[in-house]
Amino acid sequence: MRRLLALSLSLLLLSLSACALLPNRDPLNVNVVGFEPLPSQDMEVRFAVKIRVQNPNETAINYNGVALDLEVNGQPLASGVSDQTGTIARFSDTVLTVPVSVSAFSVLRQTLGLSQTQTLNNLPYVLRGKLAGGLFGTLRFMDSGKLSLPGPNATTR
Repeated sequence: MRRLLALSLSLLLLSLSACALLPNRDPLNVNVVGFEPLPSQDMEVRFAVKIRVQNPNETAINYNGVALDLEVNGQPLASGVSDQTGTIARFSDTVLTVPVSVSAFSVLRQTLGLSQTQTLNNLPYVLRGKLAGGLFGTLRFMDSGKLSLPGPNATTR
């Protein structure tokens, strides 16, 4: 019984010291910088989401995949993945482009969720995602704000 207790205590201490060896990183800064239409199929709309990812850390970040989920007006709207790989250098930034899909059901859900007086301007959005980087290297991020979509009476400046 004492040996089992000693072994358990030793394993606990080893696991705690292993956590201290993991790099202490500041969170990534992510901003949506644009949308571009992509070829779509049938009842699906596709577009490319461009995000600027800033690395405020002293070490480079290597990634081998990107995943995004976009929520608009409190409802899921689009999701996408990309198998792109790369490195974001220390104290640097880069723009990543991720194709996302919007199903007809998501569009219908968004349309039904709009109130009679609400327009397509200043819709709240939340973008959640991750940069895949192996067992301990995956970094999750989030961006939120207001999305203004062009309406039928929109004018360009």
